[in-house]
This record gives sequence, C-alpha cells and structure tokens, in this order.
Amino acid sequence: MEQMIFTRLRQINRAIALLVGIMLFACAGIVLADILMRRMGAHSFGGTDEISGYVMAIATSWGMAFTLLELGHVRIDLIRTKANQTGRALFDLFSMTVLTGTILLIAIKCWPVLERSIANNSKANTPLETPLAWVQLPWFAGWVWFALVSTIVTLTALSLVLKGRNDEVETAIGAFAEQDMLQ
Repeated sequence: MEQMIFTRLRQINRAIALLVGIMLFACAGIVLADILMRRMGAHSFGGTDEISGYVMAIATSWGMAFTLLELGHVRIDLIRTKANQTGRALFDLFSMTVLTGTILLIAIKCWPVLERSIANNSKANTPLETPLAWVQLPWFAGWVWFALVSTIVTLTALSLVLKGRNDEVETAIGAFAEQDMLQ
C-alpha cells in the first residue's frame, strides 16, 4: 500500500510539474516577446518583470512537492552514510519529520498574508496594480500542497519503518546523491 501511495503522489506531482513548466515556458515567451519589441523600437508590454516574479513564486511553491518526491532536496548526510540500513531509515524519517514541521509552519504563516490581501483588496504598488490575492492564492495553494504531500510522505515512511521495511524507506525518502559521492 505504501508504494502505491508514493507512486500516486509522484504521478500527481509530475502532472503538476508539467503544468508549472508550461506556465514558465509561457512566461519566458512573454518576456522574450517584450524584449524583442523593445529592440525593434515598439512599445513594450510593461510589467513583464512583475509577472515573471509572480510566476517564479508560484512555480517555486508548487515545485517543492515534486522535488521532494524526486529526492531532489539538498541534505547534508555525513553521519547518515556511516549508519546501517536501520540507522539510515531513522535519519531519513527524522529529516522528513523536521521538513514536514517546517513546511506546515510556512503554510500556516502564508495564510495571513493572503487573508490580509483579500480583506484589504490589496493591489501591487506597480503600474499593473495586480490584485495581490490573484497571485497569492496559487502561491499559498502550492505551499499547502507541499505541506500535505510532505505529511503524507512522512506518515507513509513512518509506516514502512514500523514494519521494518527499511530498504523501501531509503528508496522513498533516502539521500542517494550524497551517498554516491562518498563511495
């Protein structure tokens, strides 16, 4: 069952990553078109720097869960590499627990930012006067998704540890890159 959970989460996050990639590609296209228009002496769209900043914030928040499931987050595991398989599984579980706690805190702290923007009908102090809630809602949703995925992954890894399936823990939440570099 645990492997099914990891597989399903990876499928969902790969689809999200594809959508985020399309969003980034479209943003790059808009910025490129704006640059070309300015080089040819035409009026620029204006605000492409603002829009690209918004897109990067949204892409980052949604990309975190994908990176987690692809074991792409940076970890320094000098002690972990010296441990046996059970020890590595426990280090991995500890790492996931700390990450999950941190991400839950970030997601919780993001809400007041969005709530205030909605309550005040806040707009960016820029020529575009972008309603901030339009940008902050998908940004906040990305952090909530990351918190949810991180929590599910941690609980699923805990289930594997409790069942003594430590090899599966390493496959699901381990840190392979550092281990490969030290061998």
